[in-house]
Amino acid sequence: LWSEGLSRHFDNRRQVAAYAGLAATPWKSGAIDHEQGVSKSGNPTLRTTLVQMAWLWVRHQPQSALTLWFKERVKQNNGRLKKTMIVALARKLLVALWKYINAGVVIEGAIMTVA
Repeated sequence: LWSEGLSRHFDNRRQVAAYAGLAATPWKSGAIDHEQGVSKSGNPTLRTTLVQMAWLWVRHQPQSALTLWFKERVKQNNGRLKKTMIVALARKLLVALWKYINAGVVIEGAIMTVA
C-alpha cells in the first residue's frame, strides 16, 4: 500500500483518489449533470488492494466511523449495492489513511494496536 501510492506526494484528497482510480467520473450533456461512477484510470494494483482492504476494514473495525457509514448506506438500500458501497468505502479509507500519514489524523473510532 505504501509503495503503490501513499509514498507519493499529493496536494489534496481528489488527487489521491484519482491516482488510485477511485475518483468520480462526471458526465455533462446540456442541462444534465451526474456522476458515472469511478474512473478506473488510475493504478489498478492500488485500487484492488484498497477494495480488499475495505472488506477487511468492515470485518475488523466494526465500531469505526467508516464502517458505521458503510453499514448505514447498505441498510438504506435494503442490502443491495454492497459492492458499489465497498468501492466508496475504499475511497474514503484511502483518503483517511493519506490524512493519517500526512497530518496524523487518526480515523474516528478505529482501534489501533501496536504490531
